[in-house]
Amino acid sequence: MIKKDNEKNKPSDATHGSKHNTGDLQVSGPEPVRDTIFATMPPELRVPLFPEPMRNDTMDHKWKTSDLEALDIGETKHRIPDLISDRIALWTVKNARRPTDIFFRNKYLHRSVMLEVVAAVPGMVGALIRHIKSLQGMRHDGGWIGHLLHEAENERMHLMTWMEVGKPVLWERALIATVQTGFFAVFSMLYMVSPRTAHRVVGYLEEEAVTSYTHFIKEIDAGRIENVKAPDIAIAYWNLDETATLRDVVLAVRADEALHRDTNHHFSDRIRAGRESLFEDLEHTENKPRIKY
Repeated sequence: MIKKDNEKNKPSDATHGSKHNTGDLQVSGPEPVRDTIFATMPPELRVPLFPEPMRNDTMDHKWKTSDLEALDIGETKHRIPDLISDRIALWTVKNARRPTDIFFRNKYLHRSVMLEVVAAVPGMVGALIRHIKSLQGMRHDGGWIGHLLHEAENERMHLMTWMEVGKPVLWERALIATVQTGFFAVFSMLYMVSPRTAHRVVGYLEEEAVTSYTHFIKEIDAGRIENVKAPDIAIAYWNLDETATLRDVVLAVRADEALHRDTNHHFSDRIRAGRESLFEDLEHTENKPRIKY
């Protein structure tokens, strides 16, 4: 009920049925909880932490189609396995792709949602396990945790972008959730047993991602997928030109996946070489860290 009231509103101890002013209008009902929550919000929460893109030069200028196409991503780059565990990792990834090909075929938007739901898991799992080990060992991590969290966040932004473009139906959502749950459990166990093999799996997974997004681009170029306007979240995240299209988004995502491919293969190589700490290699460069963390 809303009524005109020029008299001063009297405070009430009642939680429900109280009256509060809105200008000259007095509204009967509960106090606006949202305003109370906002008033008590700590200062650090009032500044949104916008996810950072993978490439440091992304915010230097607006990225156009020609800029994205000029990126050297190593489209056909492949790490040849030289250990039995690497061969198993490659075999596992290749065979895991087959059900996706059967279910989604050329529905690349929905295929991308499935891919990103899975791809966002390894970075978070790796960061969590290394975080715990850093605490237990009471020593620095060697600089991995931040990179792994950045990777996980980047993959999640890929998912948020694809959800703006394609809308999976109920059965697809159920399938995706089931696959992600199973992958999370299996990958977590693998990382605890052999982080080197786990990163190799991710490296091969990202090789497949680059291949999938390359096919995605070809489908757009062939006119079989409409090249719609890029969603606002993609334009803001990758600092794309305002005229950016779906094809530009796929180019940007593919470039990210190529970085993850190279990073995870490198992480696996570092573990094998017994040189996990990134700080050791950065010690005599312009990127020397101020502290070891």
